[in-house]
Amino acid sequence: MGLNVNWALEPLFDLADVIRQAQAEGLRLLGYGPAQCKYQVIASGPLWSLRQYSAPGSGPSVLIVAAPIKRPYIWDLSPSVSAIRYCLRHGLRIYLLEWTPATRPHVGCGLTEFADDAISEAIAAASMEDPASKPFLMGHSLGGTLAAIFTALHPEQLKGLVLLSSPLCFAPGISSFRDALDGLAPFWLPDMDIIPGSALSQLCTTASPDTFIWSRLLDATVTATDSRASDIRPRIERWALDEAPLSGKLIHDIFFWLFRENRLCNGTLALRGQSVLPSRIRSPTLAVANVKDEIAPPASVRPFLELMSDADTHLIEYPGETGVVLQHLGLLVGQDAFAQIWPDIVSWVKDHDRATTNIGTD
Repeated sequence: MGLNVNWALEPLFDLADVIRQAQAEGLRLLGYGPAQCKYQVIASGPLWSLRQYSAPGSGPSVLIVAAPIKRPYIWDLSPSVSAIRYCLRHGLRIYLLEWTPATRPHVGCGLTEFADDAISEAIAAASMEDPASKPFLMGHSLGGTLAAIFTALHPEQLKGLVLLSSPLCFAPGISSFRDALDGLAPFWLPDMDIIPGSALSQLCTTASPDTFIWSRLLDATVTATDSRASDIRPRIERWALDEAPLSGKLIHDIFFWLFRENRLCNGTLALRGQSVLPSRIRSPTLAVANVKDEIAPPASVRPFLELMSDADTHLIEYPGETGVVLQHLGLLVGQDAFAQIWPDIVSWVKDHDRATTNIGTD
């Protein structure tokens, strides 16, 4: 755990959250709030709720695991910038697991409760809507990391796994962001049961000002005359300001077990005594990594896939693009990503859905 600086930092970060939420509300009033497509909440638990976006049909079922940091509407920012709408238009049936902002009942909930219990419950709820088909699990950023952990624990429950800009290997030297975060977190991360979202934003910005400050300014400069980027940029900035408190236990598990000790990739992560081993994953797995992303570069994915020796794995390297504010978000908001990468993602899901269906009927 970090130093016990709760007494000094907690009120400052609580105030920062209020200020950032006020800034986000100002952008919403200017017309830059999320414009999400219709969904219904079909199940919920203490940590989560499950959205259903599509009526039952014949396409593959996909359960998106949202990242626990920030709000899930980055998947559905506006009608013209929406991975969810893209999937729906191409016949996929979409569910999304979103996380409830942390409150006192969440104290003590870490990777076990998020990566195992909650995803298991969400899959069970989705299966009640669609009992004839196992889902594909899809996640972006730490949502993909949680999805990979779950798949290693329960490979039999899924048809496949799709990882988008999801860090899986945290060995020293993987990225400058990882190394800086490893150096800062033990001394900077406050020892709180509930961590304000602004605390994590400040930690990440301190670890990598190039990623979270200078690259954003450069992106805004080079796309200043791009009308589409000028509309998307304030929507993304509004999303970035829309903080939510998180479970301190979850954040400490992520920073210390994953970032610092690399337990997921080196095979030493265990939840309730069960080892989380990449080699246990048998599900077909597609990973997409942005070569310009310091948070989850291809080098943070490739070693994990190499350990999945018995699985059908495929890695797509996305070259990144301008107009996305943060390269880490490019796959969910980038014009080139929707034109060049998402057709391959949807085709991969449909091809592997047919393949597993055919195997099941042979």
